Amino acid sequence: MSDVPLVDVEGLTVRFDTPAGERTVVEALDLRIARGECVALVGESGSGKSVTARSLLALAGPGARVNARKFLIDGRDANRFDATDWRRLRGTFAGLVMQDALVSLDPLRPIGREVGEVLEHHGLLRGRAAVRRRVLETLARVGMPDPERRIGQYAHQLSGGLRQRALIAAAIAGLPPLIVADEPTTALDAALQKQVIEVLARRVRDEGSGLLLISHDLSAVAGIADRVLVMRHGRVLEQGPVRDVLSSPRHGYTRQLIAAVPSTSSRGSRLSSARFESTGAGPETRLRIVREPLPPRAPVPAAQAPVLEVQGIGKRFAVRRGLSPREDFVALEDLSFSIAAGEVLGLVGESGSGKSTCAKIVLGLLEPDAGTVRLLGQPWSGISEAARRPLRPRLQYIPQDPLSSFDPRYRVSQVIAENLQGLPRAEVGARIAALLQQVGLAPELAERFPRSLSGGQRQRVAIARALAAQPALIVCDEPVSALDVSVQAQVIDLIAELQSRLGTALLFISHDINLVRHVADRVLVLNRGRLVEQGPVEQVLSRPAHDYTRSLLAAVPEPLAA
Repeated sequence: MSDVPLVDVEGLTVRFDTPAGERTVVEALDLRIARGECVALVGESGSGKSVTARSLLALAGPGARVNARKFLIDGRDANRFDATDWRRLRGTFAGLVMQDALVSLDPLRPIGREVGEVLEHHGLLRGRAAVRRRVLETLARVGMPDPERRIGQYAHQLSGGLRQRALIAAAIAGLPPLIVADEPTTALDAALQKQVIEVLARRVRDEGSGLLLISHDLSAVAGIADRVLVMRHGRVLEQGPVRDVLSSPRHGYTRQLIAAVPSTSSRGSRLSSARFESTGAGPETRLRIVREPLPPRAPVPAAQAPVLEVQGIGKRFAVRRGLSPREDFVALEDLSFSIAAGEVLGLVGESGSGKSTCAKIVLGLLEPDAGTVRLLGQPWSGISEAARRPLRPRLQYIPQDPLSSFDPRYRVSQVIAENLQGLPRAEVGARIAALLQQVGLAPELAERFPRSLSGGQRQRVAIARALAAQPALIVCDEPVSALDVSVQAQVIDLIAELQSRLGTALLFISHDINLVRHVADRVLVLNRGRLVEQGPVEQVLSRPAHDYTRSLLAAVPEPLAA
């Protein structure tokens, strides 16, 4: 193995020309990646992680000006590269794995052609037979089941985990020495995250590739990286061996990020205000996390009827795989549960377990094939939308991607006002301002368009919209999975504080087991549409009775701190 670093950069600075003037997004960054090494970049959204990674491939974006005192790629001076040099580099020297495989993969091409493109484009292999063999070998190496069948399938026909494996296969088919993986596990469940991380780790461990991993998931970083750089506002605040940085962080910002991660001991406390505190002196000095308690829950009368009653619901879909005849896919089967007033019920399971189908049925967006749903004691399933309409405001929704759920023509005030029907017009403005303040936003944001807000601000607008209707139940479907650690902590604290004060019941759906442990009272575990285990959250997640629950917990990365 060569001693020449794959990447050796000093003083990397990236600036963009904007209508408001020059903006520096990465400043004076040093980065070195050796063969057989994984280096991770962590930090909040906007910290410069992705721009840094893309700059290594001349993909920083339109208007970017990239400068560096030293910019060596595999020992060659990249400051002298022209467009042809960069095109030759991509795919052959470096493979790029993006976050959203469904967007990154061409929907009009089968997986086999996607993976084989780099081989044909760069002339790495001759003949279709050789390309096909390499594609099949690569898919097998990333753990793709039945590669012979998968090469003819399209991205939309694969699960989230299989799509991500296909994207990794496309990135490594040309056997590049360097892999750049930008948030490759975001929004995947714990089992799929573990599979994707293991695929990337094998490339580093067994084949000597270098890996640059960009992630806001500190637990995933701890499981694969050798070194880590913590970025904020374009600068590196702390770096070093991953165990040293994540177990004994020196910089206050690094400590803040680590303390904000939900853990087995964070339940009942605020995440966003958690901090590290030193105990002992000299060599005996230790760090521990100090947390502030959440306010006590609003009391709920013991005899109050359930907010939601789900009895024996089932749902099947007719699907066709390739040219095979249509067959029934069981999304849900004989699922029963209830949610009490003021209760937080967690719903967990792998991708394809039926969580989203359950949410759609609860929201009245999908009719069950069997069973019934009752909301506030009234029939909710098996009736017309007109019959549902009087109760519709009492059931609200906080989605994973709020921007896609907002009318793009609406300002923030209009988005919230949708749930203020019937309120006198003279009172609407004051109510919107009060709701924005309730979720920690300035009332002046009411006239902004949601697309101009940050991810955390948009999620707060979604919460304000939900609260505007004074609901009895809110369905939270992966409400923070796309947010970075510190913003996630703020949003989770906000949801918990509002829930405890207002007594609103929540159906909290998430692939993050530690997050569900942090927020939920009870938890349901779904596997292939069937309920395999349920009970108090501490009982189920600390002393699981079912093998499937144990396998889910085994896939969860070890917590960074207690």
